[in-house]
Amino acid sequence: MRGAEMTARRIILIALSVTLVCCGGGAGVAIYAWTGQIIDTTGKVNFVHRLPTPPLAPSHVDSAGRRVFELTAQQGEHDFGQGAVRTSGYNGSYLGPTIRATRGEQIAVNVHNDLADTTTVHWHGMHLPAIMDGGPRQPVPAGSTWSPNWQIDQPAATLWYHPHPHGESADQVYRGLAGMFIVDDPSTDVAALPHRYGVDDVPVIVQDKKFDGDGQLDNSRSLLGGVGVLGDTIAVNGMLAPYLEVTTERIRLRLLNASNARVYAFGFADGRAFDLVGTDGGLLDSPYRTSHVDVSPGERAEIVVTVRPGERTVLRSIPPDLGLDSLSNRFTGAADTFDVLQLRAGTSLAASPAIPPRLVEVPRLDRSRAVATHDFQMADQQINGSGMDMSRVDVTSVRSTVEIWRPFNNDGSPHNFHVHGLGFQVLSVGGRQPPPELRGWKDTLFLRPHTRYEIIMTMPSYADPSAPYMFHCHLLYHEDQGMMGQFVVVEPGQRAGTPVHQHQ
Repeated sequence: MRGAEMTARRIILIALSVTLVCCGGGAGVAIYAWTGQIIDTTGKVNFVHRLPTPPLAPSHVDSAGRRVFELTAQQGEHDFGQGAVRTSGYNGSYLGPTIRATRGEQIAVNVHNDLADTTTVHWHGMHLPAIMDGGPRQPVPAGSTWSPNWQIDQPAATLWYHPHPHGESADQVYRGLAGMFIVDDPSTDVAALPHRYGVDDVPVIVQDKKFDGDGQLDNSRSLLGGVGVLGDTIAVNGMLAPYLEVTTERIRLRLLNASNARVYAFGFADGRAFDLVGTDGGLLDSPYRTSHVDVSPGERAEIVVTVRPGERTVLRSIPPDLGLDSLSNRFTGAADTFDVLQLRAGTSLAASPAIPPRLVEVPRLDRSRAVATHDFQMADQQINGSGMDMSRVDVTSVRSTVEIWRPFNNDGSPHNFHVHGLGFQVLSVGGRQPPPELRGWKDTLFLRPHTRYEIIMTMPSYADPSAPYMFHCHLLYHEDQGMMGQFVVVEPGQRAGTPVHQHQ
């Protein structure tokens, strides 16, 4: 959506507001109800489908000592719980297997494209060379294979992978191309936390969907919302109305917002508190006891929930506080409430260790070490007044140095900010210390409108003046419309080169 479209949306919203004031009932109320219906599924979901757990991706070790995974992007049909739907997935008809690897391992992934269109696979949150990142510069044409390889070198964390073709990411992710990537590292994990995959450590991939009259995925968007696709139904791990049988006193849920545009405020229907133990880039230094956590598109949150024998509770998303006006809330999904997933505790539960009061050391990056500061104004699907240009380098950084970036949401639409190839820490929000949920490692950050954010990061150690990394809004429609930029990492004294498009 360019500036003209944003302006048109604002004019319509203003006109709608005036109509509501002037007309009172009648036409004004009808227009309001038609264009801005609030969704509320509280107590209306009949949880009848067992939550599927994505399988762990098989691998083998090759003669070079690399752990090798195979991923095939393909089309198929998937049953969300109400009949066959045309979808896409990796190694299957919808979503993909969970890739799991350990810090220090050299891995390779053979990505086969059996789709009809060009795709890419971006390793969201992974620290790796730009040429292996899977952004728009690493296209995988239909019928071809791309085989990136790199060494895992970052703390234990919940990451994910998804397509990133320039201008086409939103549709491919919406149709099902996404999967979780778990990095293990005993030195930055805690053995007392639930850790048995699919038993007490469960991936929870949340996506909103809408279906047309034929029961197929509907990817149409509303002009008034300006954020892309907003669904009226929630799928978790590709299933509608799911329940999870809990067999232990505590369960770890790895929450991934793989939706195109919707922001969730996750909590539980009974208001119980839980422990937030990790965010995008790994565990927090200590658990944060809370009753809700906001997760915008692309973000992850690891929570540990305590349950009692025989009880049932529902993971619910309440209206998130996005810092928008009430009318904009209606059209961007921020007024909606969803019952997401039911937890069903067994009549007897295996004992779980207590959550330690301290988790891991999170070394703080020092503001005084920053050698550069960059500002990013985000408005009208542009960054600093420009749309994405594959031939332009927006930022040049020296490898392994510390920088401060200041992304700023300068319009009335929801935006977040994702940086490829690294993790960052939040220095300040509105001039103040960040709240507890933002004090760990992040790679994606929601930006409340007109609020000052500072983030600090160590730039990647992989220097390549002609291979850019991306930064962008992770509301995928905004990304596709050009709310994205590029940065390259160079050796000291080196200049940026001409960005190379890496054809297969």
